Amino acid sequence: MSVAAFSLVALAVFAAACMQASIGFGMGMLAAPIVALIEPSLIPGTLIMSAVVVTLLVVLRERQSLDLRGTGWALAGRVPGTLAGAALLLLLPEQGLSLLLAGVVLAGVVMATMGWAPEPLRRNLATAGAASGLLGTATSIGGPPMALVLQGSTGARLRSNMSAFFLVGSIMSIAVLAVAGAIERENTEMFVLLIPATVLGYVASRFVNRILDPARLRWLSIGISSVGAVLLIGQQIL
Repeated sequence: MSVAAFSLVALAVFAAACMQASIGFGMGMLAAPIVALIEPSLIPGTLIMSAVVVTLLVVLRERQSLDLRGTGWALAGRVPGTLAGAALLLLLPEQGLSLLLAGVVLAGVVMATMGWAPEPLRRNLATAGAASGLLGTATSIGGPPMALVLQGSTGARLRSNMSAFFLVGSIMSIAVLAVAGAIERENTEMFVLLIPATVLGYVASRFVNRILDPARLRWLSIGISSVGAVLLIGQQIL
């Protein structure tokens, strides 16, 4: 990978880590379409490993706001979803995976703009956990389903609960992908090289939150994600 390409990937991871630490999700949604345009082999392994770092940092920072009631149901759903996501990753060709990734981003944008807010009941939490496991393992974008059912929470509570779920869920995904042979040496090496960008994104979230409120940051990130998804679809079609 050239220096210019790595710099773009690092910038995408930095911005995505900042978004994740600010509103509780978005690591994959923001970074994945951009990274897939530059180096598709880094999807999903490298981004999932980077997500572990930022979610761990957020859980430690917001630990006093943790309220894990219901998270167990979401994690129970995440297990079969993670297995299905790994199988999907192995079955899909690279072009199919790229189009699926772009489609997931655009679907997340549509759901966000519709304002649909399902109640955080056990059934909905388990369903969201399964969808998050499937999509997160196959494409590294597992945030939108959980964001929908947990959007009733705000601030530190939302960030801490979402991050706790994604910390455990991401570790599940990494383990399953490793067993399936879907994580290669390049993924691990790039993860290590991108740790500074991930940590800096987490640090920057403190300053960004003082300038942009969570709603504005969310819509800005959704806009960037949408552009990346559209460009990725255009690249695959053309």
